Amino acid sequence: MAKAYDHLFKLLLIGDSGVGKTCLIIRFAEDNFNSTYISTIGIDFKIRTVDIEGKKIKLQVWDTAGQERFKTITTAYYRGAMGIILVYDITDEKSFENIQNWMKSIKELAREHGIRFFETSAKSSVNVDEAFSSLARDILLKSGARRLVSREMAAGPPVPPCSPATSGPPSAPWAERRGGLDLSPG
Repeated sequence: MAKAYDHLFKLLLIGDSGVGKTCLIIRFAEDNFNSTYISTIGIDFKIRTVDIEGKKIKLQVWDTAGQERFKTITTAYYRGAMGIILVYDITDEKSFENIQNWMKSIKELAREHGIRFFETSAKSSVNVDEAFSSLARDILLKSGARRLVSREMAAGPPVPPCSPATSGPPSAPWAERRGGLDLSPG
C-alpha cells in the first residue's frame, strides 16, 4: 500500500482563551467558519495534507485550551511539536502581551526562536493557508537531511529556528486590525 504522505509534522496552536485558535484550525483544515464555537476543553486536533516543495506533508495541528486551568494538560503536548503557532486577538492588546507568557512556556523546546508575523482572518480566510504552509515549508527546509517523523511516530525533534520575517507588534492600531497570528518554530 502506498504511503499517503512523505512527512508528518506536529504543530501546536497556543494562546489565550477566546482568541480564535479553534476558528483558525477549522478554517485551515475544513475551510469553514462558524463564529459560535465554544471554548476548547483540554486539547483537540485536525489533520490536513499540503504539498510543499513537491513533498506531501501531513500537518497534525493541535488546538490547545487557553484557560489557565488547562495549562498543565496543554503543556504536556508541547513535546514532539515541530512548529508552534502563537495566536492572539488583535482587537485585544492584552492577548498580544500574554504571548510573552506563552513564549516562556515553550522556550525549553528552542534555545533561539525567530518569529514570523502573519495577519490572518479565520472568518474571511485571509492568509490562513499561507501561514500554515509557510511554517510547514520552514520545517521542511530547515530540517535538511535529518530523518523526519515517521508514519508510526507522532512526536519529533524540535525544529531549528527560522529567520524572522518581521518582528515586534504590528504597527497599525489594535482596533483597526482584524486578525493576528505569530508563527514560531518549536
